[in-house]
Amino acid sequence: MFGNIFGKLQEAQQKMKESKDRLAGVTMDGEAGDGAVKVTVTGNREIKSIVIADQLCTPERKEEMEDLLITALNRALKNAESAWEAEMKDVAGGMLGPLAGLM
Repeated sequence: MFGNIFGKLQEAQQKMKESKDRLAGVTMDGEAGDGAVKVTVTGNREIKSIVIADQLCTPERKEEMEDLLITALNRALKNAESAWEAEMKDVAGGMLGPLAGLM
């Protein structure tokens, strides 16, 4: 009995690792200000790049740039969160077998 439980636990840990590895290779973007600020994050919600249009890089537009950066980051992170949730749902569904359809 316990051997089966430990086997399932090890299987779940392996599937979680595989999912994290897959998500690390997936990128999502978020933009704001008609593309003036672009952010790319991984499915594991790690920021990979931030691109800011030159016209925002002036002292007079500092506050606007900060607002657009927050918006772009939040959009990218929301997309990454959706991808992460979908991946975890697949992992959980695979572990639950026939019970997955009840979730």
